[in-house]
Amino acid sequence: MSTTTRIAVLGAGWWAVENHIPVLKSLHNVEIAGVCRPGREELKKIQERFEIAVGTEDYRELLKIKDLDGVVVSSPHHLHFEHAFAALKEGYHVMCEKPMALHTAEAQQLAKFAHDAKLHFLIPYGWNYTGFAETARNIIQQRAIGDIEHVQMLMGSALRDLLGGTGSWFADHTPSRPELPTWSDTAAGGGYAHGQLTHGLALLLWITELVPAEVFAMMKNSSRGADLYDSVCCSFKNGASGVFGGAGTIPPGSAKQMDIRIFGTKGVVLLDVERPRLEVHYNDGQMFSQQMQQQPGQYDCIQPIHAFVDLVRGRPVENRSSESLGARVVSFIDASVRSAKSRSLVTVEDVDSTLE
Repeated sequence: MSTTTRIAVLGAGWWAVENHIPVLKSLHNVEIAGVCRPGREELKKIQERFEIAVGTEDYRELLKIKDLDGVVVSSPHHLHFEHAFAALKEGYHVMCEKPMALHTAEAQQLAKFAHDAKLHFLIPYGWNYTGFAETARNIIQQRAIGDIEHVQMLMGSALRDLLGGTGSWFADHTPSRPELPTWSDTAAGGGYAHGQLTHGLALLLWITELVPAEVFAMMKNSSRGADLYDSVCCSFKNGASGVFGGAGTIPPGSAKQMDIRIFGTKGVVLLDVERPRLEVHYNDGQMFSQQMQQQPGQYDCIQPIHAFVDLVRGRPVENRSSESLGARVVSFIDASVRSAKSRSLVTVEDVDSTLE
């Protein structure tokens, strides 16, 4: 590997243009070796704006660029599996946007291939790379609250227009706009679960290392069929229970809501992003509180990209959103979607066993 890390960007939509490409451009000795997206005129604008020499509408052509070190997959949800798997088969490390895939079998295939090929695979879940997430995980691993018996997680986002396929208020003043079908078309993986709830699930599952066992879900959909509201009851392999809620309809301009509560035999962890707090309340009356550096509802996706580049360079950094975690999240959401359709209890497939 040369001193310059060469990354290709497969899928240059709104989020890649607003976040991934600028962050990559800001890193020392990182070169964006090529970019791919449909639409010749839009592709040309992105190349000129970010000074990227190679642009193509064919991802197969992008993956043939010489001396690539890694690939960022930021295409529409339903194409993540195809694009990420193609990049892995070419021998490249991959950072794949969430959701890692839409179906459990696809996520398992990606995870197993990356694991067996010893290739880094990272899903850029921004909250997983915060200091408060690390502290909360350490609290659980040190068994400060004992055995986990129950968890709750609630998320809220201002995405009614996007999930309904009518617009995207938050991108009104940006050069690029989100592709509406990606968020509102269920065939393309649209809906709140794949689009947003995945963040909270990834954070909770990374902090606790809980393995989902069964789910029963109910979802309320937009006129386009994409889920606006998600209600999921679940059990975990260790016997714990859980309740998960998602709402994509808080008012435009509102801070993101993400509230996690982890109940154990010795106390409870309270983690709230909207009104930033990380607290532990113990059964003996003692309390621990950590000052959070986040602004109310703050979410950014900078550190995951730093981590991906460091992993590609062989540096000893922690992947807090690996292929195994990504597959566990996909399996949970896939089972929840099937449960909501069938109105029945559904087993969550144990994807971790495929990596053993």
